[in-house]
Amino acid sequence: MLRGVVDDLLTVLLPGRCPGCGRRAEPVCERCAAGMRSAPHAPPVPGIAWSTAAFAYEGVARELVARVKYRNERIAVRWLGARLADRCTSAPFAIDIVTWVPASASRRAARGVDHGALLARVVGSGIGRDVYELLKRDNGPPQTGRPAAERRAGPTLHAGGSFAGRNVLVVDDVVTTGATLAAAARALHAGGAREVLAATVARTPRPGEGRPVPPYTRSPADDPGG
Repeated sequence: MLRGVVDDLLTVLLPGRCPGCGRRAEPVCERCAAGMRSAPHAPPVPGIAWSTAAFAYEGVARELVARVKYRNERIAVRWLGARLADRCTSAPFAIDIVTWVPASASRRAARGVDHGALLARVVGSGIGRDVYELLKRDNGPPQTGRPAAERRAGPTLHAGGSFAGRNVLVVDDVVTTGATLAAAARALHAGGAREVLAATVARTPRPGEGRPVPPYTRSPADDPGG
C-alpha cells in the first residue's frame, strides 16, 4: 500500500513519458493509446470457456506490459487493468471469482510483488468481484523467453480454496501459446470450477500478423521474464 502511495505522489511530481511518442503522459498519451491495435484472433484454449485480450502484444502495448513486469509501474497496472475490466463486461457467463496466474518464484523474489495479482485486483475492482489467490505455481523456469515448443507444456499449477461450482476468471498479462491458461484451467476444473474464463492484457500476434516494431530492451536493472 505504501508503495502505491509513493508511486501516486511521484506521478504528480515527476510525470512520466508516453512510450509511443515521448510526450509527458501517465502512462500513455491519448493519441498513442488510440493507435494501439486490438488483440488478434486466436484459437480457443483448452478448458477455457471464454477469453478476451485487450491489445496486440506489440509497440506501445508491449512497452506498457514491460513497465508492469520489469519496473513495477503501478500507474501502468491501473491503466491496463481498467481496460481489461471493460473487456470482461461482455463475458457470456457470470463471473463469480477473479484470480490470476502466479508469477515464477524468481520474479516474486526479485520484485517483491506479483504483477499478476496487482492486475487481477484492478480487474476485480472494475467488475465488482472478489479476488482470491486460487493458484499455486511449482518451482520452474519462467515462461517468458523460452522457445515456443517448451512454452507449450505450460507451468505446473495447483488450485486451492473454496470455489467449487463457481465461474472463475483468470487474469494474466500476455498469452502466446495459451499453455499457461490451459494449465490454469486444468487446475481450476480439478478443484471444481464450473466454468473457467480468461482475461489477458495482450495477445502475441501469430507469424505474419504483427507489425515490424523493435523489441523492448530491458535495462541492466531489469530481471528475466516470468
